[in-house]
Amino acid sequence: MSESATSGERGMTVESAFAGMRSVTPVVFKAGCPDCRGCFELAAGALRLAIGATSRTTFYSFTCPECGASVRKPAGERIVELLTGGGVRTLRLHSTV
Repeated sequence: MSESATSGERGMTVESAFAGMRSVTPVVFKAGCPDCRGCFELAAGALRLAIGATSRTTFYSFTCPECGASVRKPAGERIVELLTGGGVRTLRLHSTV
């Protein structure tokens, strides 16, 4: 928007558009490793969610930051909701039938 010489109205600046906004706290998820039994928090970028045709093919995965193991855990509806809402990258698995 620009300033109008005839109407006297001023345009919105970037500063005024974002005035009062606060920084967003990154989402973290609590997780545990079945191999080393470590408990830790992971950022959304450290997790992957795969949504399959059934509950047996829907899971999330991550690499344990303590022992380096690849971890894969089932994801029910609530877990899927929380992970997608928190910005976790999602892969939809499609049947080849």
